[in-house]
Amino acid sequence: MNSASSDLQALSKKELLHKAKKFSEQYCVGDDKSFTLRDRPTSYFGNEEKSAIKETLQMGVKALAAMQDILYAQDKWSVLLIFQAMDAAGKDGAIKHVMSGVNPQGCQVSSFKGPSSEELDHDYLWRCQKHLPERGRIGIFNRSYYEEVLVVRVHEQILKSQKIPEKLITENIWENRFEDIRNFERYLNRNGTVVIKFFLNVSKDEQKRRFIERVDNPDKNWKFSATDAKERGYWNDYMHAYEELIKNTSTKKSPWYVIPADNKSYARIAIASAIIHALDEMDLEYPKVSEEKIAELNAVKQALLDEKE
Repeated sequence: MNSASSDLQALSKKELLHKAKKFSEQYCVGDDKSFTLRDRPTSYFGNEEKSAIKETLQMGVKALAAMQDILYAQDKWSVLLIFQAMDAAGKDGAIKHVMSGVNPQGCQVSSFKGPSSEELDHDYLWRCQKHLPERGRIGIFNRSYYEEVLVVRVHEQILKSQKIPEKLITENIWENRFEDIRNFERYLNRNGTVVIKFFLNVSKDEQKRRFIERVDNPDKNWKFSATDAKERGYWNDYMHAYEELIKNTSTKKSPWYVIPADNKSYARIAIASAIIHALDEMDLEYPKVSEEKIAELNAVKQALLDEKE
């Protein structure tokens, strides 16, 4: 066992929580209105060994599972995790690995693609509201209502097909939607749902490499379509849209985390750390049992012990 591995195993729960907070804070935008995407890295240039990175992730997954168990038992708070990214940035893999230790009963994943005809007959938040997590649970949105200030902004012809009255499609529509989203997330927070948002910041070169890998590997062909490559042609437009939405919707209580995504393992550690930090801020604890209940349990235990074989 190397020294890095030994140091990780020696961490106490308190030290692990402190480490997760410190580690994740560097990627948290908070309410920084001067945020610019070009100042955020897509790569990690540390010198940690792969084994140490893997073990750190395993520790994070284990800690997250333990905290989620208390969240579920307490049944008061809920957590909404939102993942947004360019194609091939690693959203699916991050969700799979980071949440691998979580009890399926306390977690739900919802993916959002193009809206259906039914969804277009409602406001743009409607389809996501139906999938909000219950108290005690973690809900995961793989893409979300943020598509309405992202892909719809890049391709404004989509906006014209959304059955919105023409007089409401003004030059202020994006600012109006940012305001709506801030208010919506404030409402969720005031009712016990903590919203944490992740933008997996992958570089254009790394996306190209992953696209080629998907074409060359028959087992990954299903992940790739010509549409993915076509959207790559709008890269600069998407980067502008992401910068605007992050700057206008990141708050202290519902922050965006801009995660370097060129290294998948490192990105997963950063995501797990941010979730652990958020759960720790809730002061979670198992429900306290009354003295009457304890007496009842002890009586049941004694009855079991007194049973004859």
